[in-house]
Parts: sequence; C-alpha cells; structure tokens
Amino acid sequence: MPATKTRDENFLKANNARHLWHPMTHPADHHKNPPTIVTAAEGVRITDIDGHQVVDGVGGLWNVNLGYSCQPVKDAISAQLDTLPYYSIFRGTSNDKVIELAEELKDFFAPDGLSRAFYTSGGGDSVETALRLARQYHKIKGEPGRVKFLSLKKGYHGTHFGGASVNGNANFRTMYEPLLPGCFHLTAPYPYRNPFNETDPAKLAQLILAELEDEIAFQGAGTIAAFIMEPILGAGGVIPPHESFMPGVAEICRRNGILLIADEVITAFGRTGAWSGSRLWGLKPDFMATAKAITNGYFPFGALMIADHVAEVFEKDETGKAAIGHGYTYSGHPVGAAAALACLAETRRLNVAENAAARGRELHEGLLALQAKYDAIGDVRGGHGLMLALELVSDRKTKAAPDKAVAAKIQTAAYQAGAMIRVSGPNIILSPPLVLTSADAQVILSALDAGFRAL
Repeated sequence: MPATKTRDENFLKANNARHLWHPMTHPADHHKNPPTIVTAAEGVRITDIDGHQVVDGVGGLWNVNLGYSCQPVKDAISAQLDTLPYYSIFRGTSNDKVIELAEELKDFFAPDGLSRAFYTSGGGDSVETALRLARQYHKIKGEPGRVKFLSLKKGYHGTHFGGASVNGNANFRTMYEPLLPGCFHLTAPYPYRNPFNETDPAKLAQLILAELEDEIAFQGAGTIAAFIMEPILGAGGVIPPHESFMPGVAEICRRNGILLIADEVITAFGRTGAWSGSRLWGLKPDFMATAKAITNGYFPFGALMIADHVAEVFEKDETGKAAIGHGYTYSGHPVGAAAALACLAETRRLNVAENAAARGRELHEGLLALQAKYDAIGDVRGGHGLMLALELVSDRKTKAAPDKAVAAKIQTAAYQAGAMIRVSGPNIILSPPLVLTSADAQVILSALDAGFRAL
C-alpha cells in the first residue's frame, strides 16, 4: 500500500469526483460542477481551498450551533481520546461519560417529560430507534396489531429504510421502493401550497387535524403505532405549522392510544428560539429523536429521549418482551458522550436559544424586505429562531417554480458576496450557527441581495 501523500490544491480539485460519491447528489454531477472544498473554519465563518472566507448561513448541516471554535467541546474530545477512546455499552458494560450524559439530558428535557436516553450515532439512527421501540411498546402492552405509522408530506426523517418510509418527499423514496409497508402521509401544514387552497394557517391546521381523525378512523386506531413529525418541517422547506397544530396532533394521538414521536434532530437544543420544538408548541411527546447539535457537529452522536410513562412499560415488563434487540456499534460512544456533555454546558452558558430568537427576527425582517424588492421571492418562512427559508417562483400569481439554474445562480453569487446558503429545490434555506451576531446576519442578507441582483 503506497504511503499517504500530502496533495496540492490542483490535485484535490481534480480528484474530488473520481473516487468519491457525495450524499444527495448524482454521482456524475461533481464531474461537471465541482463542489466548494472547505478547508478551514473559525467562529461562524468557513474558508475554502482558494482562501475565500464566508459566513456559514447553513450551520454545517443544521448542526454547528456553537460555531467552529467551541474550545470546550474540542478539549473534551481530546481528553476523552486520551482516557477511553472507545468501549461498547452493549449488555454488561458501560462507561462513565454516558451515565453522566444521561443525567444531564434528563435535566435538560425534564420540561418535555423525557427522562430516559437511548444513544445512537445520529439523527437517522434516532428515528429508526423510535419507530422500532414504538412497535415494541405496543407489543409489550398486548396490542401487537399496532404496527402502522402516520407522518406528514414534506416531512424529513432521514434515509434509513424506516426513516425513508415515513419521509414525505418522493426524492428520498421512489428509487428505493418498496419501502416499509403501513406508512401513511397526511397533508403538510403549508399555507403557501396545499390541496385545500387554504392560506390561513389556523384554518389549515384544523383541516389537517380533521384529515388525521379521518385517517385514523379509516385505518383503525388499533392498527397504528405512532405519528412522527418535526415541530417545524426543516429539509422540506422550513414550514412552521400553526401553534394549534402539533398540540392538536398530540391530543388526537393520546385519545387513540397512538404514540407521538417528535423528530427534533434539527429543532432540539435551541434552534427554534425555544430549548425544544415540543416546548415551543407546549406539548410533551412520547419519544423525541435528537442528534446534530448535541455535539455541535464535532462528533457523530445522537439520543432518542423517552417519556416516563413509556419507559415504565418497558421497565416493569416481566414477560421478556421488553428486551431491546436493537443498537449500534457506536451507541454511547464515550468520545461522543464527552463532547455532548461539554456542548450542553456551553449551550446553556451562552443561552443560544435566546440569541437564536433575536437573530432569527432580524433575518426574518430582512428576508421580508428582500421579498418586497425581488419578484422571484414567492414566500418567506421564518419567525421561529434560526430556521428560515425563501421559496423562489417564476411568477408570483401562479406560484410556478423557477428553472433550477435560478437558485444555483443566486447561491453562487451569494457565496462570492460573503455567505454560504443552501438550495433545496425551489427553496433557499438558512440555518446558521446560534452564536450568530447581528453583524453576521447583515452579511447574510447583503449576500442574498447580491445573489438576487445577479439574476
């Protein structure tokens, strides 16, 4: 095997697509459209291979809440590597960091009614765990027929087979079907586009809640294990439901014996301006899937949080049905747990939820000003922390989507003007670090302005 060599910039640019396939991309795309190669980061800024530095309006991938210079998390990772770089927590063994972290997570999520943690390697793993344990819960309770799942169109829950099955976007489903049977999707609480042509968020919420009642009656409540949803739909285009919607879902689920899974892989730990999306809407889910910001993106790690009453069903079981036949090699990785402990401490100390709310308001106001200036912006979504989106159109009256090249051109021009933004279909999505300053927010807005001028 040849020795590893230090490669120059030209080699890296030329060879990116030769032996590397990227997620969410056609394998041939990067031959024609070379990606931005990020080589350094500090604070809320990233630097590419050419030395161009920009504000990261994407926050890594919704996960670098504390920015790229969070020394306490880096120090915790380094110290843990020196002490215990890995050991399994499968039956019969544990480690000190996962025990300490479980206590911290119990305290953090106490207002959400969640007190047990099952560790995973990331968000998709957390969702998969929730789906599995939901079915197992009903089997322990003597209702083995409860195996179906309900979710929302445009919802995103990762790309495992279970997660893809409850995903509400055909891009993550069609080429991998058949998927998990028994998964059914309801209308998204999306006032800008919905089959009811209802633009009032409160009225739309009531229509979808009625649809949920009807679907439960049609399927039979006794066949449904759980309903899974994001408190604010993220990858589907940053779609915040009306404040009545998720509490309404929770009430209907409780009444029908259906578990509610809050997918908070994005929304937990302050991104919405509240410490959790469930807390934002004032409800307590049965399961909460978390990951991403739990380690600030510095280490792959996640946790499924479990409600007290659900945990009791498992822990009081005497039939053996509660034995968990599920887990990951890296469940409870001590380095990830150490990173999470440090990250939680910094998240609290900096009160990032409060800053997310303030900076989110500034960005939302700025995006509305851009909408007034540019006809290509059909809809502006935000108002809940640092989760914002612009939906592009070719015509505001018809809401027709623009050519794909339009969003790409805006993205390229904005990057050159100082900000990394994310394009997803016709949407421009912003999810910057929660330590963003007002000055940083203005850089993002100015860059977007330059992007639209480039059209």
